[in-house]
Amino acid sequence: MVKPLIDADALIAQFQTATAQQGEQLRKAVSGATLQALQGRELTLKNIRGALKGVTDAVNAGVMKNALPAADAEDLIDKAVAGMDDALLKAVEANRVALSQLVAQGADLRDKHLSKALGDLEKFEDTLMNTVRKAAGSAGEQMAAGWAPVLEKMQAGGTASGSRASATAEKLMDDMQAAVRTSRAASLKAAQAMAESYSAMVSGVLLGMAEALQQGGGKAAPKKK
Repeated sequence: MVKPLIDADALIAQFQTATAQQGEQLRKAVSGATLQALQGRELTLKNIRGALKGVTDAVNAGVMKNALPAADAEDLIDKAVAGMDDALLKAVEANRVALSQLVAQGADLRDKHLSKALGDLEKFEDTLMNTVRKAAGSAGEQMAAGWAPVLEKMQAGGTASGSRASATAEKLMDDMQAAVRTSRAASLKAAQAMAESYSAMVSGVLLGMAEALQQGGGKAAPKKK
């Protein structure tokens, strides 16, 4: 039996009984649930979408059962999205660490697999926005009203994970190019050192040959018969 991505019942219960003052608590709960859903699985866009969908479905189900006013319900939804964004920030950092190690070992981010990984990293924000958009579209009229302002805010200002992902991708490419330049410089220096060493070696050989000739020239020439 496949283990579910998240404990949906626990999240639903939290949102169902939450008060307006518990927004930050919900944010942490959503972040933890999203992160837990991603841990132990390949960090692919498909798995990220699955985790985010599971969270938004639970948020919808929980908030619908909550008797809070619309404005407070919207705040809970906003905190839920912020929690998902927090989890994606950690996912971005995990990608950064892994790719940085590969770059340090001389990997080329233009390689097919690494290029895809870098491209997927920059799609984290779109994935989150699309998930929120679908959550708003699949919710009833009452819930859609709570999701709409949150989605508008995301579209206007972006997300923390999206901003970090873009900066990370740019920094990784810069690091790779710097590593390539450093590698080339080191190779050139090594080649130059070898060339200088070779010249010295040749000089030594020539000197030895010259000394041998001089020693040979000092011997008496054989008499002609």
